[in-house]
Amino acid sequence: MAIGNRLKKIPDRDGRTARLIAELAMLNLNLPARVWLPVYSDRCMHHVVRIPPNAGVVLNSKDKAPYLLCVEVLEVDDINNVVVPPKSSEMSALLHSKSFDNIADAQWNSRHISENAIICPADHEHDEDDVSPQFTTGRMNAIDTISQMSFGSTTSTDSKEQSNQVIASDIRRRLAESLSAPTKQLKHNIEDPSASVLSEPWEEKLRRIREASPYGHLSNWKLLPVIIKTGDDLRQELLAYQILCELKNIWEEEHVPLWVKPYRISVISKDCGIIESIVNAIKKNLSKDGSCSILTYFLKEFGDLNSEEFLTAQNKFIRSCAAYCLICYLMQVKDRHNGNILLDAEGHIIHVDFAYILSSSPRNLGFESSPFKLTNEIVEVMGSCNGNMFSYFKILMLQGLIAARKHQERILSIVEIMLSGNQLPCFRGGAAVLRGLRDRLHLNCTEEKLHGIIDSMVENSRHSLTTRLYDNFQYFTNGIL
Repeated sequence: MAIGNRLKKIPDRDGRTARLIAELAMLNLNLPARVWLPVYSDRCMHHVVRIPPNAGVVLNSKDKAPYLLCVEVLEVDDINNVVVPPKSSEMSALLHSKSFDNIADAQWNSRHISENAIICPADHEHDEDDVSPQFTTGRMNAIDTISQMSFGSTTSTDSKEQSNQVIASDIRRRLAESLSAPTKQLKHNIEDPSASVLSEPWEEKLRRIREASPYGHLSNWKLLPVIIKTGDDLRQELLAYQILCELKNIWEEEHVPLWVKPYRISVISKDCGIIESIVNAIKKNLSKDGSCSILTYFLKEFGDLNSEEFLTAQNKFIRSCAAYCLICYLMQVKDRHNGNILLDAEGHIIHVDFAYILSSSPRNLGFESSPFKLTNEIVEVMGSCNGNMFSYFKILMLQGLIAARKHQERILSIVEIMLSGNQLPCFRGGAAVLRGLRDRLHLNCTEEKLHGIIDSMVENSRHSLTTRLYDNFQYFTNGIL
């Protein structure tokens, strides 16, 4: 977790990436070990054997440095009693390296590792969990050496910070110009590493890493993706996960075909944790240059408008979009820029990052005033605002809201339990938070009146000025399309 705190002190993206690779290379000196990822432990008992340094990527964030890892593990039947494999000869070479040049020369090449090198002899049984002395005593010096040599050609921190400083008046001016200009596709920084890593199909990534791994030939080898976050109170994310799971269960019980993808979260402390990463998903700002709309992407991936594959993907898109629109409304989810909205390989839309829910919002400004995010680009995939699929979208929202209020106590009880004596930002409103959630369930409204409420929310969201302003703000300040 300390890696994230060190990364956020580095101002430029390339420097953060280089530092992360160096940190992971040093971390591998202490692997394999009897450690595991808590977000996967109940589904797959395992030991961590390796973290491919070059597969790590720092995600796009202005003030913090969340990063994504692909962790190599060996699936086991008993975490406590199974023998942990010894360090591979690659790790031994790195462990005895005295300079950055030696570390760089020790390439991650599985061809030099024999299968017998992975088999653990009995005399390793008692020292398999010990931390390597070389790792603990020389770790920071080695990382600093690597980092300094990696950043040797960069300019001074002061000049970087000065050049990257955003002037508020300039942002306001460009926002005003963008609102008066015709709608167009904004361009996106093609060097965004998080965009490229998310765009690689999971099967290809898994094959590539397995071929390069000294443990990849083992039948119980697996690759598990996780996101490490520091500087955020993930207890709010955990609360959102619990509500999403409850809504998912309610909709399944009531046979409402809404689709939602809760992802697991392990809270390590008040300001850091581990999050399950969603595989085979890409950011909503689909192409590297930002020129590809969602509909264009669908036509490219699934065929023409009347093809069976396109219609299937469109249906999945609508079912998931309706679910997350309803979730964003009920939970008052904010910070809905396009970097927090993903598309999976089947066409589902997936919202991530629930750091701002209920009574909290970015910088406590409450700027995003629409019930949920529903842009013309999203509506375009459904056909048009007068089409049958758009009507289907609104019917799904209505059915989902009716089902949720039928089981309202299951939802309200989660918030009520957490609300008692809790100082989380999302509960800053106190008892009004619970009242607001109850009001948004519209317990006393008829179904006919609910239909009108859904129609009104959809129209307000479609024409929301604050949604467009917030997207443009994120683009100008953080490069998020």
